Amino acid sequence: MVVEGFSNLAGAGWVSGPLRRRIIMSAIAMGKKKLLRNYDDWVEARRRFHLSHEHVQMARELGMNPRKLGKLDNHDQEPWKAPLPQFIQHLYFKRFARERPAVVLSVEELTHQKERKQAARKEVRRQNRAEACPRPVDGA
Repeated sequence: MVVEGFSNLAGAGWVSGPLRRRIIMSAIAMGKKKLLRNYDDWVEARRRFHLSHEHVQMARELGMNPRKLGKLDNHDQEPWKAPLPQFIQHLYFKRFARERPAVVLSVEELTHQKERKQAARKEVRRQNRAEACPRPVDGA
């Protein structure tokens, strides 16, 4: 069974088998709002690597892949590697010459903004269609 927004949990190799199914079913039962696959990957990466919303936004702006962050993370066996949050900050400063983004939004806030924007566009389209071709009145 594949539920949109939750299918990536096993695809990323983080959760598989019966546990994946339990997560999906519990999310459905709780009525949890489903995120887009890419956003869901970022939420999982934030939890897995203990990143803040700011670090996630910086990594997204840098074009990093949330599924590949494990390669960049320091596993305490590689002393020459910086911890992942510091590494992201370093790359962000190098690329954008700023310490942090001007406005920090969490992935959930970003999703809500996108949904509101889509709903507003749908409403405008619906109104334009209604104005362009009015429906005939019954009995005429």
